[in-house]
Amino acid sequence: MKENMKHNCETEEHCKDCQETKEPAPKAKKSESTKEKIARLEEEVRTLSDKLLRNSAELANFKKRTQEEKIQDIKYASSYLISDLLPGLTQLEVVCNMPTDNEMLKNFLMGFKMVNDQIFAVLKQDGLAEIKAEGNFDPKYHQAAEKQKVDGVEPNMIIKEIQKGFTYKERIIKPSIVIISE
Repeated sequence: MKENMKHNCETEEHCKDCQETKEPAPKAKKSESTKEKIARLEEEVRTLSDKLLRNSAELANFKKRTQEEKIQDIKYASSYLISDLLPGLTQLEVVCNMPTDNEMLKNFLMGFKMVNDQIFAVLKQDGLAEIKAEGNFDPKYHQAAEKQKVDGVEPNMIIKEIQKGFTYKERIIKPSIVIISE
């Protein structure tokens, strides 16, 4: 009679009434879920390793960029001061080169010119360079104030420099103002 009776055993142990053993859950399913878990964790490790590598590279690039910016800041630290001094110095140079018949004024202008030349010499030692205003017009270095038609001169050639231009350690701080041909 016990053979005909069906019991719903809820444990894996022997059922006392039927003396049957409930079959354990298949191990294949457990190992598949473990394999899936391992695969998922391995993928997560790869993803996190990739993120770590990218973040390390990003940090190294940031440090390198910051160091280069510091070097550039130090290299060009004087450029703002020089930019502010140039208009007065170039105007002083124009005044010093003015023609005059007054001997006393000539002596003063000669003294001012010497001081102006000394200041420019110091600035040139620090990296200031005058932009050449001759030949072809280059919008990177020159600013055209006017165009004139000149016979026998090709278009876009510099005819005359109105104001000097300067670079400071390869950076343009003031373009030359020029008149060019049409």
